[in-house]
Amino acid sequence: MKRRVHLPPERIGEGRAELTEAARHYLGGVLRLGGGDEVELFDGHGHAWAARLTPDLTALVLGPRREAPAGGPAIHLLFALAKGEKCDLVVQKATELGASRLVPFAAERSVVQLDGEKAAERAERWRRIAAEAARQCGRTDLPEVAVPGPLAAALAAVPAGFRTVALHGGGAPLGQLGLEGAAGVAAVIGPEGGLTDGELSACRSAGALLGGLGPRTLRAETAAIAVVALLQGLVGDIR
Repeated sequence: MKRRVHLPPERIGEGRAELTEAARHYLGGVLRLGGGDEVELFDGHGHAWAARLTPDLTALVLGPRREAPAGGPAIHLLFALAKGEKCDLVVQKATELGASRLVPFAAERSVVQLDGEKAAERAERWRRIAAEAARQCGRTDLPEVAVPGPLAAALAAVPAGFRTVALHGGGAPLGQLGLEGAAGVAAVIGPEGGLTDGELSACRSAGALLGGLGPRTLRAETAAIAVVALLQGLVGDIR
Protein backbone atom coordinates (compact mmCIF):
# COMPACT_ATOMS: atom_id res chain seq x y z
CA MET A 1 0.00 0.00 0.00
CA LYS A 2 1.30 3.46 -0.90
CA ARG A 3 2.35 5.48 2.16
CA ARG A 4 0.28 8.66 2.19
CA VAL A 5 -0.18 11.65 4.47
CA HIS A 6 -2.63 14.54 4.48
CA LEU A 7 -1.69 18.15 5.20
CA PRO A 8 -3.89 21.25 4.85
CA PRO A 9 -2.99 23.65 2.02
CA GLU A 10 -1.67 26.33 4.38
CA ARG A 11 1.22 24.04 5.37
CA ILE A 12 2.26 23.42 1.75
CA GLY A 13 4.62 25.84 0.08
CA GLU A 14 6.82 25.94 -3.00
CA GLY A 15 8.75 22.68 -2.98
CA ARG A 16 8.28 22.07 0.75
CA ALA A 17 5.54 21.19 3.24
CA GLU A 18 5.76 21.56 7.02
CA LEU A 19 4.50 18.54 8.95
CA THR A 20 1.99 18.81 11.77
CA GLU A 21 2.68 17.04 15.05
CA ALA A 22 0.10 14.39 14.11
CA ALA A 23 1.73 13.84 10.70
CA ARG A 24 5.20 13.56 12.28
CA HIS A 25 3.90 10.96 14.73
CA TYR A 26 2.21 8.98 11.97
CA LEU A 27 5.18 8.97 9.60
CA GLY A 28 7.94 8.58 12.17
CA GLY A 29 6.23 6.81 15.05
CA VAL A 30 3.63 4.62 13.35
CA LEU A 31 5.24 3.91 9.96
CA ARG A 32 8.81 4.12 11.31
CA LEU A 33 10.00 6.15 8.33
CA GLY A 34 13.24 8.09 8.28
CA GLY A 35 14.87 10.93 6.38
CA GLY A 36 14.77 10.41 2.62
CA ASP A 37 11.88 7.94 2.69
CA GLU A 38 9.20 8.51 0.07
CA VAL A 39 5.54 9.26 0.76
CA GLU A 40 2.63 10.77 -1.14
CA LEU A 41 1.24 14.03 0.20
CA PHE A 42 -2.34 15.13 -0.53
CA ASP A 43 -4.01 18.38 0.44
CA GLY A 44 -7.68 17.37 0.51
CA HIS A 45 -8.48 19.64 -2.45
CA GLY A 46 -7.59 17.32 -5.32
CA HIS A 47 -3.80 17.77 -5.41
CA ALA A 48 -1.03 15.31 -4.57
CA TRP A 49 2.77 15.30 -4.58
CA ALA A 50 5.47 12.67 -4.47
CA ALA A 51 7.58 13.70 -1.49
CA ARG A 52 10.58 12.79 0.67
CA LEU A 53 11.01 13.23 4.40
CA THR A 54 13.69 15.65 5.55
CA PRO A 55 16.40 14.19 7.84
CA ASP A 56 14.91 15.86 10.93
CA LEU A 57 11.40 14.53 10.10
CA THR A 58 9.85 17.99 10.33
CA ALA A 59 9.00 18.57 6.67
CA LEU A 60 8.57 17.06 3.22
CA VAL A 61 10.53 17.97 0.11
CA LEU A 62 8.02 17.97 -2.74
CA GLY A 63 8.23 16.69 -6.27
CA PRO A 64 5.85 17.66 -9.11
CA ARG A 65 2.19 18.17 -8.25
CA ARG A 66 -0.41 15.93 -9.86
CA GLU A 67 -4.09 16.69 -10.21
CA ALA A 68 -6.87 14.27 -9.38
CA PRO A 69 -8.68 12.87 -12.43
CA ALA A 70 -12.03 14.47 -13.14
CA GLY A 71 -14.85 12.67 -11.40
CA GLY A 72 -18.53 12.40 -12.19
CA PRO A 73 -21.35 14.52 -10.75
CA ALA A 74 -21.04 15.30 -7.04
CA ILE A 75 -22.86 13.05 -4.58
CA HIS A 76 -24.10 14.52 -1.32
CA LEU A 77 -25.32 12.22 1.44
CA LEU A 78 -27.86 13.57 3.92
CA PHE A 79 -28.13 10.97 6.68
CA ALA A 80 -30.00 10.82 9.96
CA LEU A 81 -28.10 10.75 13.23
CA ALA A 82 -27.81 7.28 14.75
CA LYS A 83 -26.53 5.91 18.03
CA GLY A 84 -23.23 4.19 18.67
CA GLU A 85 -20.63 4.14 15.92
CA LYS A 86 -23.07 3.83 13.02
CA CYS A 87 -22.45 7.36 11.78
CA ASP A 88 -18.68 6.75 12.00
CA LEU A 89 -19.15 3.81 9.64
CA VAL A 90 -21.28 5.85 7.23
CA VAL A 91 -18.68 8.64 7.11
CA GLN A 92 -15.84 6.19 6.55
CA LYS A 93 -17.47 4.17 3.79
CA ALA A 94 -19.12 7.11 2.02
CA THR A 95 -15.69 8.77 1.88
CA GLU A 96 -14.15 5.63 0.41
CA LEU A 97 -16.92 5.52 -2.20
CA GLY A 98 -16.32 9.12 -3.26
CA ALA A 99 -19.15 11.15 -1.68
CA SER A 100 -18.27 14.84 -1.83
CA ARG A 101 -20.44 16.17 1.01
CA LEU A 102 -21.77 14.47 4.15
CA VAL A 103 -24.66 16.12 5.99
CA PRO A 104 -25.87 14.51 9.23
CA PHE A 105 -29.29 15.68 10.38
CA ALA A 106 -31.53 15.19 13.40
CA ALA A 107 -34.56 13.22 12.21
CA GLU A 108 -37.79 13.02 14.18
CA ARG A 109 -37.10 9.34 14.88
CA SER A 110 -33.39 9.77 15.63
CA VAL A 111 -32.47 8.48 19.07
CA VAL A 112 -29.40 10.72 19.12
CA GLN A 113 -29.87 14.49 19.22
CA LEU A 114 -26.86 16.81 19.02
CA ASP A 115 -26.67 20.56 19.27
CA GLY A 116 -24.24 23.34 20.06
CA GLU A 117 -20.79 22.29 21.22
CA LYS A 118 -21.55 18.56 21.03
CA ALA A 119 -22.62 18.85 17.40
CA ALA A 120 -19.43 20.73 16.49
CA GLU A 121 -17.25 18.21 18.35
CA ARG A 122 -18.92 15.28 16.58
CA ALA A 123 -18.43 16.95 13.20
CA GLU A 124 -14.71 17.34 13.94
CA ARG A 125 -14.51 13.65 14.83
CA TRP A 126 -16.16 12.73 11.52
CA ARG A 127 -13.77 14.99 9.62
CA ARG A 128 -10.84 13.09 11.13
CA ILE A 129 -12.47 9.80 10.14
CA ALA A 130 -13.02 11.11 6.61
CA ALA A 131 -9.39 12.24 6.33
CA GLU A 132 -8.14 8.82 7.42
CA ALA A 133 -10.49 7.06 5.00
CA ALA A 134 -9.31 9.34 2.16
CA ARG A 135 -5.69 8.57 3.01
CA GLN A 136 -6.31 4.83 2.90
CA CYS A 137 -8.41 4.74 -0.27
CA GLY A 138 -6.24 7.02 -2.39
CA ARG A 139 -8.47 10.09 -2.61
CA THR A 140 -6.71 13.41 -3.00
CA ASP A 141 -9.78 15.39 -1.93
CA LEU A 142 -11.79 15.29 1.29
CA PRO A 143 -15.56 15.36 1.56
CA GLU A 144 -17.07 18.32 3.34
CA VAL A 145 -18.63 17.19 6.63
CA ALA A 146 -21.37 19.51 7.89
CA VAL A 147 -22.22 20.14 11.52
CA PRO A 148 -25.41 18.20 12.41
CA GLY A 149 -28.57 20.25 12.16
CA PRO A 150 -32.24 19.97 11.21
CA LEU A 151 -33.43 18.31 8.01
CA ALA A 152 -34.86 21.59 6.73
CA ALA A 153 -31.40 23.19 6.81
CA ALA A 154 -29.82 20.18 5.11
CA LEU A 155 -32.37 20.32 2.29
CA ALA A 156 -32.01 24.08 1.90
CA ALA A 157 -28.23 23.69 1.44
CA VAL A 158 -28.52 21.38 -1.58
CA PRO A 159 -26.99 23.33 -4.49
CA ALA A 160 -28.96 24.48 -7.50
CA GLY A 161 -28.80 22.01 -10.37
CA PHE A 162 -28.77 18.96 -8.08
CA ARG A 163 -31.46 16.31 -8.05
CA THR A 164 -32.57 15.27 -4.57
CA VAL A 165 -33.72 11.74 -3.81
CA ALA A 166 -35.41 10.74 -0.54
CA LEU A 167 -35.05 7.02 0.13
CA HIS A 168 -38.29 5.44 1.28
CA GLY A 169 -39.93 2.03 1.11
CA GLY A 170 -41.84 1.68 -2.14
CA GLY A 171 -39.88 4.40 -3.89
CA ALA A 172 -38.92 3.97 -7.53
CA PRO A 173 -35.60 2.28 -8.44
CA LEU A 174 -32.81 4.86 -8.67
CA GLY A 175 -32.16 3.98 -12.30
CA GLN A 176 -35.69 5.07 -13.22
CA LEU A 177 -35.50 8.56 -11.71
CA GLY A 178 -33.70 10.28 -14.59
CA LEU A 179 -30.70 11.40 -12.56
CA GLU A 180 -28.34 11.51 -15.50
CA GLY A 181 -27.27 14.97 -16.55
CA ALA A 182 -27.74 16.61 -13.15
CA ALA A 183 -24.88 18.63 -11.66
CA GLY A 184 -25.05 16.32 -8.68
CA VAL A 185 -27.35 14.14 -6.60
CA ALA A 186 -28.30 14.58 -2.96
CA ALA A 187 -29.60 11.43 -1.26
CA VAL A 188 -31.64 11.62 1.95
CA ILE A 189 -31.50 8.60 4.29
CA GLY A 190 -33.69 8.46 7.37
CA PRO A 191 -33.08 6.65 10.67
CA GLU A 192 -34.27 3.22 11.74
CA GLY A 193 -38.01 3.39 11.15
CA GLY A 194 -37.58 5.69 8.18
CA LEU A 195 -38.57 9.25 7.49
CA THR A 196 -41.88 10.43 8.94
CA ASP A 197 -44.75 11.64 6.76
CA GLY A 198 -43.84 15.20 7.71
CA GLU A 199 -40.22 14.70 6.70
CA LEU A 200 -41.24 13.12 3.41
CA SER A 201 -43.51 16.09 2.77
CA ALA A 202 -40.58 18.45 3.47
CA CYS A 203 -38.45 16.49 1.00
CA ARG A 204 -41.13 16.71 -1.67
CA SER A 205 -41.52 20.44 -1.06
CA ALA A 206 -37.77 20.75 -1.64
CA GLY A 207 -38.19 19.01 -5.01
CA ALA A 208 -37.07 15.55 -3.93
CA LEU A 209 -38.06 12.40 -5.76
CA LEU A 210 -38.87 9.22 -3.81
CA GLY A 211 -36.41 6.42 -4.48
CA GLY A 212 -36.10 2.87 -3.21
CA LEU A 213 -33.41 0.28 -2.63
CA GLY A 214 -35.34 -2.84 -3.49
CA PRO A 215 -37.39 -5.36 -1.51
CA ARG A 216 -35.04 -5.87 1.44
CA THR A 217 -35.25 -3.97 4.72
CA LEU A 218 -31.83 -2.46 5.32
CA ARG A 219 -30.30 -0.93 8.40
CA ALA A 220 -29.98 2.83 8.10
CA GLU A 221 -26.18 2.70 7.88
CA THR A 222 -26.33 -0.05 5.23
CA ALA A 223 -28.82 1.96 3.18
CA ALA A 224 -26.61 5.07 3.37
CA ILE A 225 -23.55 3.18 2.11
CA ALA A 226 -25.55 1.33 -0.55
CA VAL A 227 -27.10 4.47 -2.02
CA VAL A 228 -23.70 6.14 -2.49
CA ALA A 229 -22.40 3.04 -4.26
CA LEU A 230 -25.48 2.82 -6.48
CA LEU A 231 -25.33 6.51 -7.39
CA GLN A 232 -21.64 6.20 -8.24
CA GLY A 233 -22.60 3.33 -10.54
CA LEU A 234 -25.43 5.29 -12.15
CA VAL A 235 -23.96 8.77 -12.56
CA GLY A 236 -20.56 8.80 -10.85
CA ASP A 237 -17.00 7.67 -11.41
CA ILE A 238 -17.50 3.89 -11.19
CA ARG A 239 -19.90 3.57 -14.12
